[in-house]
Amino acid sequence: MSRGLAATAAIALLAVAAPTAPPAWADGDGNVSVGTLLAARTHPAVQLTSLTFSGEVVVPTADVRQNALNELAAQIQVLVTAGKIPSDEPSMYKYMFKRMAANVDKYLMPTSPKRTVEARIGGMCTGWWVTPDGYMVTGAHCVDMSDEDLSQTFAQQALQKFNEEDAKEIIAGLENVVADEELIQAAQQLYINFNSAHMKLENLQKSLSVLQSLPGGGVDKTAKEVPAELVSVGESYPGKDFALLKVNNQQNLPTVPLGDDSDVQTGNTLYISGFPGLVTNTPFFSIESKLDPAMTEGPYNARRTTTEGVPYIQTQAPSYHGNSGGPVFSPDGKVIGMLIAGTVSDGGEASENESFVLPVSIIKEKLNEKNVKPSASLTTTKYNEALDAFFAKHYKDALPLFREVQALQPNHPYVAKYITDSQQAISSGKDETPQPVWLWIVIGVGVLLAVAGGLALLMMMLRRRKRAATTTPSYGQAYGGAHAAAISRQDERPAWQQAAPRQYALPQGESSGSASPGAYAQGGPSQDRYPPQDQYPRQQDGRQGYDQRGYEDRGYDAQRDGHQQYDQYGQPSQAPDGATRYVRPAPAAYPQGSERNVADLEREVAELRRRLGQRQPPDA
Repeated sequence: MSRGLAATAAIALLAVAAPTAPPAWADGDGNVSVGTLLAARTHPAVQLTSLTFSGEVVVPTADVRQNALNELAAQIQVLVTAGKIPSDEPSMYKYMFKRMAANVDKYLMPTSPKRTVEARIGGMCTGWWVTPDGYMVTGAHCVDMSDEDLSQTFAQQALQKFNEEDAKEIIAGLENVVADEELIQAAQQLYINFNSAHMKLENLQKSLSVLQSLPGGGVDKTAKEVPAELVSVGESYPGKDFALLKVNNQQNLPTVPLGDDSDVQTGNTLYISGFPGLVTNTPFFSIESKLDPAMTEGPYNARRTTTEGVPYIQTQAPSYHGNSGGPVFSPDGKVIGMLIAGTVSDGGEASENESFVLPVSIIKEKLNEKNVKPSASLTTTKYNEALDAFFAKHYKDALPLFREVQALQPNHPYVAKYITDSQQAISSGKDETPQPVWLWIVIGVGVLLAVAGGLALLMMMLRRRKRAATTTPSYGQAYGGAHAAAISRQDERPAWQQAAPRQYALPQGESSGSASPGAYAQGGPSQDRYPPQDQYPRQQDGRQGYDQRGYEDRGYDAQRDGHQQYDQYGQPSQAPDGATRYVRPAPAAYPQGSERNVADLEREVAELRRRLGQRQPPDA
């Protein structure tokens, strides 16, 4: 029973002493939202991507087709006469420039000299790591542009100088005309249309890169463009808008896990991570601010299918230009899709009403085509463990884990900040790290030893109390289990045993109430008298001994031939030594008792010897 009690105590003690609290990510801390935890885990894997086209923009000089211009001037005179347009010169020139811009090649023709300008255009999108060695997922429209879109973009960004110069030159040729803003805009639009239509791109080069953040002094960050290779690209929206990039010479990159389409349903909250252009394209924010992704959230509204048969998820989570290609997460932190498109207003501005997400099943399909297997890096595993400890306020546990992450990935964008925050929290006394498990085990073992010692002491005391309550057996009782009652009840013993005189029986010593050294092996009550000393020796010089009546000593023979004798009560007995019937004690079955019992025994033996020395022989 004591062992069972000790085992139960051990289990209970360890269960109480070393509880394991669930990580903050499991159910969310009361003071930390799911979005905060999700952003902390996923932002390191979300990167700003850049698409850049560079080349030489060549445009011809515009020359007027005089016959067409004369014909237009005649038409204007007719309209003025009819009162359909004002008769002042500015109004007539405004009307003329608008008619020419509507059909520019009818009124203008390209000629020499050609003009050349070097131009560089591009755009920013969002991508995210799916493998520790540098595979990245983003949108197809983030890595390429159609010829039409490319020409329009170059025309808008590279031809502005030419357009302004040409418009200024033609207005200067108008005599006695004061140009207002409307006239200037009409002239510029004429040359915008002409230069865009006749522009040519030479030495065109395309580059893809990822802007990796590099920790600088303290927790400041700087950006470095790392070239990326285009591995696979699909069709832009409304097709399977997917692209796969590869950045070489990478290892231990932070990654995000892929989920399944079935992880979310209508009504679930979705989280979009990415880089809105309203931040990355503004000069008012620092590089550090621009390299931090933004996270928005909103409900899963519906599942749609485009005219090309591609499924998309509709959500009210806000998105903006630049968010394209960004991962979309479920509340448990897994990617369920990628942001591709959003609704825009009539003016072309992004609208927060609806966003459209390419499901993760399409992403997996495209990755399988290139035999790319998404996986978590050791950096991500250690970083997530550190975050769990950090948000649980176990800063002493989090600090070495963050340092391990920093060793694995020196360019990690956030770990330096968490190291600083953990150190400050520890210095401020905010740490709530529990004692290590090994300490609880040591304490538990110590308590168990104390409990076991207490139980052993209790059982020892109970045994001593039980021995004290048992009457001490007489020294005439046979040791090793022979009952003293078999030789003490004279009315039931055989006649030859009853013939022994009793006048020499001695009283018990002072310690008669004490337990005898063989008390652990005795089951019967103790005797209250000692049998007299043997008067005649049973055996001398190897010869057979006889009792006082001349009978052969049978007890001796029985012991010699190895057979035990029994009395009428079924108890094993020893043959009496002569008329005194004194039974020699056998060796004790168990070790002797305490020093106090030995002292009592010695006193009793001394008293016995004294009395034996004073007695008279029977025939005196």
